[in-house]
Amino acid sequence: MIIECCSQEKTFVRYYALLGARFCLLRKEFQATFEDCFAKQYAIIHRLETNKLRNVAKLFAHLLSSDAISWGVLQCIRLTEDDTTSSSRIFIKYLFQELSEYLGLVKLNERLAEPSLQEYFTGIFPTDTTANMRFSINFFTSIGLGGITDRQRELYKQMPRIMAERKAAEEAARAAAGGNSSSSGGSSSSGTSSSSSSGSSSSDSSSSSG
Repeated sequence: MIIECCSQEKTFVRYYALLGARFCLLRKEFQATFEDCFAKQYAIIHRLETNKLRNVAKLFAHLLSSDAISWGVLQCIRLTEDDTTSSSRIFIKYLFQELSEYLGLVKLNERLAEPSLQEYFTGIFPTDTTANMRFSINFFTSIGLGGITDRQRELYKQMPRIMAERKAAEEAARAAAGGNSSSSGGSSSSGTSSSSSSGSSSSDSSSSSG
């Protein structure tokens, strides 16, 4: 109800954010409900008008900045060209711009760098391909928050070396697997030959005895 009322306003009304944060701090059940609502709202964000999604983004930004809900809710976001729509990008834009307003760029950077939270940000700051990394970096730069991508930029510079090392490791693993298969085959052949030789020797002995 709080989220729905907030989304219906012509402009963002901070009262709803304060009310939501108060509920979250009162009982864990309310906190869990708001966290669940974040994922649900993001899943249907393409259905909302720009005004509504802006209000919803600002509401959740307040809840995050005040630690009323866990930053783990951000793990549902995957910021790549293929995994986002124009609506979801607008939502992410307002969300992070508002977080920057509440926390300041320095504190926001510190929160995003916390080791215990890194698993939640792998989708927002992808490192699987250079194309996805470049998209994320360019997105935050375009909305005036390029400062939170410093770590990603450093990693991006190292990607050619990292990719080369991965490829070399994969080739070495394949070569090792091939070598093991050949060794196993050779051992089996030797075992068969030994068995045959033993059989022949036994037959010759029997013939001589006769």
